[in-house]
Amino acid sequence: MVIKGILDAEDARDAVRFGADGIVVSNHGGRQLDGVPSSARALPAIADAVKGDLKILVDSGIRTGLDVVRMLALGADCTLLGRAFIYALAVDGQAGVSNLLELIEKEMRVAMVLTGAKSISEINADLLVREL
Repeated sequence: MVIKGILDAEDARDAVRFGADGIVVSNHGGRQLDGVPSSARALPAIADAVKGDLKILVDSGIRTGLDVVRMLALGADCTLLGRAFIYALAVDGQAGVSNLLELIEKEMRVAMVLTGAKSISEINADLLVREL
């Protein structure tokens, strides 16, 4: 069972207690309630609370390979590409989706080279720029 719409560390802990296999940190694209935190803002506290207890997926606003790297650095185990996937599929079917995935991979590789990460497992919060 995977529970979507988690934006709070305590809700993530509840998901662990309920026996969920994973959670999706998601604000549903901000369409449900104006002013809710972004997935990226909510993710670090959630990862601190439950990382390793279940799989942490994230969506909302992931459009590039750099976005994927950022979310992994913030504590996600993986990301979802819903809207980008749907657009690529609508434009060019399977070829569009294949092209999207190739672009995401290339962008991830560039971001990893520029941050010094040699593998996905080396992507962590140390790669992120902190607010000045």
